[in-house]
Amino acid sequence: MESLLDLITSQLGQDSYQKIGQQLGVDATQSRSAVESALPILISALARNAQQPQGASSLANALDRDHDGSILQNLDGFLKSPDQGAGGAILGHVLGGQRGKVEEYVSRSSGLSLGNTGPLLEMLAPIVLGSLGQQKKTQGLDAGGLAGMLGGLLSGGLAGNSTKTTSGKAKSPQQQLLASLLDSDKDGDISDDLLNMGGKLLGGLFKKK
Repeated sequence: MESLLDLITSQLGQDSYQKIGQQLGVDATQSRSAVESALPILISALARNAQQPQGASSLANALDRDHDGSILQNLDGFLKSPDQGAGGAILGHVLGGQRGKVEEYVSRSSGLSLGNTGPLLEMLAPIVLGSLGQQKKTQGLDAGGLAGMLGGLLSGGLAGNSTKTTSGKAKSPQQQLLASLLDSDKDGDISDDLLNMGGKLLGGLFKKK
């Protein structure tokens, strides 16, 4: 089965990268590079939170309520008017005080200007949740199944907390930088940082209304 990251990138063809680039004033190549830098961070923050039962349940409720995948049915339309989305609010809950660090990372790793990384993340956040909601619906996942799917991304080394993946291989510079920038208390372990972030912030986004 494809990973969530693969599923999202498969939705974003060349035309999507061009539209993102038009919104940011850059070419499709640079927008694609920035997207590829940003997606693992957004997915990892969600995945860490979902490893806690309450976080998984809250996320499942939010997907059922607001992110069922319908955004993917008119992705071109969304990318033409991304300001209509809820990207800013989603990022505020998912990344919180770490948003600045994430923007700096995406800018450094992709060459995208720092001023453009915020709008890029705001475009991507609803797409990530929409893709996750689509998978939840098509696969009939409950909160536990959702946590399992996302947990597989973490065990696969998307954003682990050491310098090696679970296979014993050294992580790529991107993976190591990702772990470093999310380790806000600099204790060498990002799990506590993301779970703390999730407990304080994602609960506000994913609570039942």
